[in-house]
Amino acid sequence: MVFSATAALWFLPFVTPLCLYVALTDLRAMRIANGTVIALATVFVVFGPLFLPFETYLWQLSHLPVMLIAGIALNAAGVMGAGDAKFVAAAAPYVALGDAKLLLALYAAVLLAAFSAHRIAKNTGLRDMAPQWQSWDQGRKFPMGLALGPTLIAYLILAVMYGS
Repeated sequence: MVFSATAALWFLPFVTPLCLYVALTDLRAMRIANGTVIALATVFVVFGPLFLPFETYLWQLSHLPVMLIAGIALNAAGVMGAGDAKFVAAAAPYVALGDAKLLLALYAAVLLAAFSAHRIAKNTGLRDMAPQWQSWDQGRKFPMGLALGPTLIAYLILAVMYGS
């Protein structure tokens, strides 16, 4: 892995609660709050220079506007929700470009697990544990925050274990 193990270790305690909150709020209300996305980006902006070499920090920070533009385009095309696009943009600086293939594979695995777990819970008695969640009644729509948040957490955990 290209991402710094030390930086991942420092980011993980700040990022984890935000990512879990994203997953929960997307399940509950089918939306990812702007405040949470701003907090995720702010953690990188504030702490990145402390944990990463400055050139690396600037390069990874440049991922945010690039992914935001891509997300806006995908949202306009109806491919993803606006909250998902904003979350991806805010999460992008935490991912080293050299780890992009790994991240995509990790995301595919987490998405498959999250989708399966959501559909099983939705169609069984587990749904009764949280009957007010809007994600149960969205037809084919899926709360992508349930996969996006845990993917970033898993990536940072892998970076702690195997990072540079």
